[in-house]
Amino acid sequence: MNQTPVSLLFEDSRPGRRCTRTTGADRARASAGLPSGELRAAPPALPEIGELDLVRHFTRLSQRNYAISTHFYPLGSCTMKYNPQVNEAIAAAPGWSGLHPLQPEGEVQGALGLMHQLQADLAEATGLPAVTLHPAAGAHGELTALLVLRAWLQERGETARRTILIPDSAHGTNPASCTLAGFKVVTLKSGDDGLTDLDDLRAKLGDDTAGLMITNPNTLGLFEENIDQICALVHQAGGKVYMDGANFNAIVGIARPGDAGVDMMHLNLHKTFSTPHGGGGPGSGPICVTEELRPYLPTPQVVEHQEGYQLETPAKSIGRVRAYHGNFLVLVRAYAYVKRLGREGLRRVAENAVLNANYLRVELRDHWRVPYDGICMHEFVARPTKTMRDAGVHTLDVAKRLIELGFHPPTVYFPLVVNEAIMAEPTETESKETLDSYVAAMIQIAEEARRGDPVLAAAPQNTPVSRVDEARAVKDPRLCFRCG
Repeated sequence: MNQTPVSLLFEDSRPGRRCTRTTGADRARASAGLPSGELRAAPPALPEIGELDLVRHFTRLSQRNYAISTHFYPLGSCTMKYNPQVNEAIAAAPGWSGLHPLQPEGEVQGALGLMHQLQADLAEATGLPAVTLHPAAGAHGELTALLVLRAWLQERGETARRTILIPDSAHGTNPASCTLAGFKVVTLKSGDDGLTDLDDLRAKLGDDTAGLMITNPNTLGLFEENIDQICALVHQAGGKVYMDGANFNAIVGIARPGDAGVDMMHLNLHKTFSTPHGGGGPGSGPICVTEELRPYLPTPQVVEHQEGYQLETPAKSIGRVRAYHGNFLVLVRAYAYVKRLGREGLRRVAENAVLNANYLRVELRDHWRVPYDGICMHEFVARPTKTMRDAGVHTLDVAKRLIELGFHPPTVYFPLVVNEAIMAEPTETESKETLDSYVAAMIQIAEEARRGDPVLAAAPQNTPVSRVDEARAVKDPRLCFRCG
């Protein structure tokens, strides 16, 4: 591992330095009323440092972060797009941020009304009338929808239906969610066109089929053009169709999954509806379902009556999946985004996301191998050419070199159906100038790769930490400072 000098609080510590000075009286007041057994006999081993050095330390750390507000972030399948600051200001308003989830319904009619309207907006966008805002993230939405499906099957006495069909290009969370919900996974093959193989689907449907989980557009960035036929086949077999809505950014305002026969889906508000994404959260993964499945949704639901908004439990609810009412301030941000754009604005989101992705695909296809080189949706997959691979260059080298050139790498080695995959999603919020700078960097890397330039294997050299043993980092992570 190569490491450049980094200022750390413990290394900068000098005995006696302080950000502020305390007196004996200050310490006495601070400890007043505390049990003597809870007081330290000696001070903790904390760094001793002046305020200016402390401020510089944390400022330098913040400047080393990658964020959508500082860098182009084309992370395929994650929709790392700009979050408008006006949404942040609205969510921070005391009328929203100062609420408590245990306040009486009569005191929070505005908040309940916002959630009720957001449910209606998401229902309209998806073509699925029943919505819950509770799930905290996309995978949590998947699990919630599958629990709804399980409850529906149990009430019908169809407990033998325990198989969920999942295409091989699906998000990795889909099989995990199925297992957690008590289902068995059967994988469907992709055809040569990158879409779900209908013959394989027909062969694997049966009396044990509970449903199908399909991502549309899929992780190759391709729209499943036979989605209505796929839904019809699953319905004929007695199952339900779940759509992973993580890529809804590509079709929002244009295509409604419910109109094609989808029975349930989740939405990532932290992707499609531009709420903060990354850094561990907060996220939000509402699910939308058909009227038939509404009675099984989690509790509580916001319902409008003549006297106002109330919280109710659906008749056959699966119970709670999240404390209180979901990540409420994320819902506020999404509501602000939807209302500011309106129906036509949301359509432009999808149109521009698709335009930007196809612009990158066309600009790069003469320099990189694009295995599915037709019109894509919001993202596309490329890979190193045979010449590059023969020169010993791998996708990981490309990702590391991009960091050195000032770009966050796209998603790498996913989807698994493409060897050495590089999956890029530019989103709709990037300018042509930014896209052109990324194209120039990728072309430069392609030229370096073709000649086997050693700079690729050594990259990145301009970061605090260069190449690490990634396998060891997973098994033995060092997440905090260690003395000695």
